[in-house]
Amino acid sequence: MTKRMNVKPEDFLTLTQTGADWRDLDTPCIVIDLARVEKNVADLQAYCDRHQVKNRPHIKTHKIVGLAQYQMAMGAVGICVQKLGEAEIMAAGGLRDMILAFNLVGAVKLRRLTDLLQKYPDLRLAVVADHAAMLDGLAAAAQAANYPLPVWVECDSGHGRNGVTSPAAAAELAARIAAMPGLSLAGLFTYPAAGGRVATAKFLPEAKQLCQARGVAVPVVSSGGSPDLTREEGLKGIDEYRAGTSIYYDRAHIDRFGVSPDQAALTVHATIVSRPTPGRAIIDAGSKSLTSDLFGLSGFGRVVGDDSAVIARLDEEHGVITLSDTPALPYQIGDVLRIIPNHVCPVSNLFARAWVARAGKLLGQVAIDARGRVD
Repeated sequence: MTKRMNVKPEDFLTLTQTGADWRDLDTPCIVIDLARVEKNVADLQAYCDRHQVKNRPHIKTHKIVGLAQYQMAMGAVGICVQKLGEAEIMAAGGLRDMILAFNLVGAVKLRRLTDLLQKYPDLRLAVVADHAAMLDGLAAAAQAANYPLPVWVECDSGHGRNGVTSPAAAAELAARIAAMPGLSLAGLFTYPAAGGRVATAKFLPEAKQLCQARGVAVPVVSSGGSPDLTREEGLKGIDEYRAGTSIYYDRAHIDRFGVSPDQAALTVHATIVSRPTPGRAIIDAGSKSLTSDLFGLSGFGRVVGDDSAVIARLDEEHGVITLSDTPALPYQIGDVLRIIPNHVCPVSNLFARAWVARAGKLLGQVAIDARGRVD
């Protein structure tokens, strides 16, 4: 069982506007319920402890240094970042153990990698690769920084995105990494399709066996994904687990994967600015606040407390809500709605700051440190 500190998320956050009242909210804005964050983080750590896998949360969902520090305090062995810009922000904030889960391609990226490794000599950073064409550049960047760079073999175990597409290809790339001066093999790495962890569980053990047959040791096998946290199977042979969305959850996880609405820790607050017809209301949150991701769902978010309201369309700054003939709530211009977004990760990236609250009380605002760092 992982030892955990007796701390709360707010212990790690630098807050401004600490004397604010709910009436001070200027919409559209996002509000994070820290009690729900606390429970979600504890649930993920308990899940990993139960299955004897190490917890390495993905910070692309929240992008906040303080929340990453809180996850570490609660038992995480390190963090996962998606882009080099996130790695730079997290390293500047004191995080020292991370996987960068996106292919680094091109001279500019490789120079930035070298600069990052030189700037923070105590940084423990690993990267991913899914093709031998990447290895020369990674090795040159590592050697320029005098840093033995661990490289994960990224495997496409069913998601249809990055990754080698067969266990044999994974073993071939692993052998090349292990033999490359300046590099070392970190292990095998995958991100299954949502809900597909069980269906793809055979890929990594077979790849590991083929590596071992070549005399290549595989130190760690890493998988991830929040959708599968509602099930227990599919973790045999997994050493580390990466989950991002589970710190907040969102409508996709509620409607598609059985997550309770009480676990939704981030909501978008939006004001009704127009009631053109009895069946239509306009809010001040459009695609620049809620994202246009649908995930096969109907509408662009769930209005808390009213399942009859459908966010039917998003323009850039306008959200169009359609109402039944007898809406559950008598919406008026000026009313503020709370919305659970379909996909919470891009919503975090759309706002520079977030309000945080506990037990119905606003505690203040926090900067979203890596907001916009998609580079």
